[in-house]
Amino acid sequence: MKKVILLLLLVFSQIMLGNSKITETEKLTATCKVWGFLKYYHPKVANGDFNWDQQLLEILPKIDKAQTKEEFSLVLENWIDALGEVKAIAPIVVSKDTDYFDKNFDLSWINKNKNFSKRLSKKLKFIEENRFQGTLFYIEGEEHVGNVALKNESYKNPDFKDQNSKLRLLFMYWNLIEYFFPDKYQMDQKWDTTLEKTIPLVIKSENADAFYGAMKKLVSKLDDSHVEFFIYPTTASTTKIKRYFPADGKIIEEKMVVTEILGDSLAQAYDIKIGDVITKINDKTIKELILENKDMICASNEASYLDKLVKIILLSNSDTVKVEFLKDGQYSTKTMTWFNYHDSHRNEFKKGAQKKKEKFKLLENNIGYVNMGVLKDRNIPDMIEALKGTKAIVFDMRNYPNGTYQEIGRFINSQEKEFAIYTRPDLSYPGKFVWSGGTSIGFENKDHYKGKVIVLLNEKSVSQSEWTAMCFQTAGNTTIIGSQTAGADGNVSEFDFEGFHTLFSGIGVFYPDRRETQRIGIVPDIEVKPTIKGIQEGKDEVLDRALLFAESGK
Repeated sequence: MKKVILLLLLVFSQIMLGNSKITETEKLTATCKVWGFLKYYHPKVANGDFNWDQQLLEILPKIDKAQTKEEFSLVLENWIDALGEVKAIAPIVVSKDTDYFDKNFDLSWINKNKNFSKRLSKKLKFIEENRFQGTLFYIEGEEHVGNVALKNESYKNPDFKDQNSKLRLLFMYWNLIEYFFPDKYQMDQKWDTTLEKTIPLVIKSENADAFYGAMKKLVSKLDDSHVEFFIYPTTASTTKIKRYFPADGKIIEEKMVVTEILGDSLAQAYDIKIGDVITKINDKTIKELILENKDMICASNEASYLDKLVKIILLSNSDTVKVEFLKDGQYSTKTMTWFNYHDSHRNEFKKGAQKKKEKFKLLENNIGYVNMGVLKDRNIPDMIEALKGTKAIVFDMRNYPNGTYQEIGRFINSQEKEFAIYTRPDLSYPGKFVWSGGTSIGFENKDHYKGKVIVLLNEKSVSQSEWTAMCFQTAGNTTIIGSQTAGADGNVSEFDFEGFHTLFSGIGVFYPDRRETQRIGIVPDIEVKPTIKGIQEGKDEVLDRALLFAESGK
């Protein structure tokens, strides 16, 4: 009997010992979260009393030596104790007028992390309850807007041969998103999971290309069409020349259709015409290119992703590119010489891309048309005078407008109306966001426009385009025609590091009834998407549908 009991005790102790083990990724994930939490919450860290990057570099070797959960927790506990006493303060009073948006906020990991001792969790919770209430040392809010900007951060490249130096930059960026990205709750993949998957990639990276490749994959998980991740050429191990296809295109039905010629003579040399269908580039089908770039492009939705993808696959680092075309049921492959945008062909590309477009015009049947991408404030009085007597005005916003929303909004509205409200980060409680005041347009205007207001949108309608569309919707007689927009509204937060430049949506943008716009975009009342056949026939099917609606109301 005694032998059985001893055997059971031995087995039980082995199980307990096994459960106490902690993996490298678990340790580093938890360390990242604790380091970021202390950075914005601990009174002496958030105040700037410590060189917090250096503190991380000093604690990571100790974290590495910890083999069990108990040892790991003890390292973190001792670290927190060494920062000095956190004084208990009176309960932090939140104004009755504060309306929290809490979908982003989650500090439950403090108590739920299986690798934390109860003492460690208790210390972290106490810091949250007695958090820093002054001006944050590392973050500031943009004046009048509320999205964040960095300060007192290191913008230098990491040492790509030093694991901890690389982890420092990863941890800094991850926590920036964790606490100050307003749309974190909408990510398809949990941000914690993204960290867990990125840490091994960063550790394995041995040069700038591999490291920033891992970071680019991380950034793509924000699912925000505002996000770009531009790696400066001098950072990469090799300087790559960019060469361009002489036209723009659109992906439809897993094929690419040429929609615009950007360099006339270059296109003529290879007999490239609007409506041409591209099926492969360098022996890869468009479908294959769609799948393989998913982790490298950040977009709010599929429509925006495909639009961004076009720019990527119509660019090459090689002098020659194999392109397969489909025409009249026949496939043909051309080995093309693409061109350096910055060589002698640069002006031709610019000329092709910037062909003069009319700002506004009167179409047949007394219908007005306004190209919002080229219309400027100074053109609005003439536009109003020319089109005020029309039965409908089509505002084409399949582009990026020039801040002209206000005067047009006043023209089409009979009274003042609110069209957007916002969430902004609460710097006194990092991770929380608050509902803030909205934006209104219009005034008591008996002479407002009485005809139909029609707005054309598609995946190229992003940010100001979407916000302006929301403004125009207040007119009451507005119809949105087109397809899903980019789903990235609001002011952006930009970050310029030595090795890369990136940005993300800095505030949340909602309709006054708190309907979301991020990722969803502006939903069309009448959905119309261009077809391959329509492009080949030279039709603008979205505009054609708008003109039909202007005539029939259907």
